[in-house]
Amino acid sequence: MKNLKIAILAALIGAPILLSAQRIFSRNANVSFDATSNASLEEVEAKTSTGTIVIDAATGEVVAQVLMKSFQFRKALMQEHFNENYAESTKYPKAVFKGKFLDAAAVNFTKDGTYKTTVAGNLTMHGQTKAISAPATITVKGGKVSAQTDFTVALADFDIAIPSLVADKVAKVAKVSFGGSLEAMK
Repeated sequence: MKNLKIAILAALIGAPILLSAQRIFSRNANVSFDATSNASLEEVEAKTSTGTIVIDAATGEVVAQVLMKSFQFRKALMQEHFNENYAESTKYPKAVFKGKFLDAAAVNFTKDGTYKTTVAGNLTMHGQTKAISAPATITVKGGKVSAQTDFTVALADFDIAIPSLVADKVAKVAKVSFGGSLEAMK
């Protein structure tokens, strides 16, 4: 009877550790976007390495987010216009994706390999939420996991207006890249 109590106690103490090990995350995911128009000679690009990703390996659920003010542009004036006029970063401080890998069972987070999958869910940005779906790559190597996805975002879908003065410099559709190395949640 004493051994049974010890086994139950050990299971209860160990359960949260086991459950949390199914979640992997990154606080320093690389996020970039390119909204350079084909007609423009000036690049409209920004990057940050402070995106967050949380993946539940058991269910395939994914949550990712980025603070809009964390994007860095080559030109300070472009960054200022992005935050004040386009993204309205004070009013809409972050972009958040909540979704799931459509074929989560095909990804083995414990076995080395490169797994091609599709991630689908809702992207909320600039006060608007839209369904998106994009190819994703999960790479497992030596117990380390990384995730990467690239997709496009139509600025009009998120009520991001481009003034006619710069309409020829900014693309109507931005290319977005989101990814990084993940580790087990503790």
